[in-house]
Amino acid sequence: MIRRWFDPRELRSVGTTPDYRFSLANERTFLAWLRTGLALIAGGLAAAQFLPQLALEHLREVIAVTLLLLGAAVAIRAVDHWARTERAIRLGEELPASRFPAILALVVALGALLLVAAVLTRALG
Repeated sequence: MIRRWFDPRELRSVGTTPDYRFSLANERTFLAWLRTGLALIAGGLAAAQFLPQLALEHLREVIAVTLLLLGAAVAIRAVDHWARTERAIRLGEELPASRFPAILALVVALGALLLVAAVLTRALG
């Protein structure tokens, strides 16, 4: 699996060369996921540096570390999904299904709700 991430010859050795537009679209999707991962990492660094101490002890650090880990997970998932999708395109197979976008959306929404609760707790004393 990991070998496919780093060895383009491994990926190109299966199936047939697809229409380049499909490969480029797959690459653009990969880059969009990387941007999402970078944004989460930037959010984690910003939380660590700029959030004031919150009502719960170490909540700021928990938020920062969670965002950093989530950003790393998104980046790893991006390259894995890119390689699996490229392989499926080359083999003429159905594209791999993924629950990751839904899980990521739920985690981000839950995090946002927790932040709202933390802000309201601080504001209301």
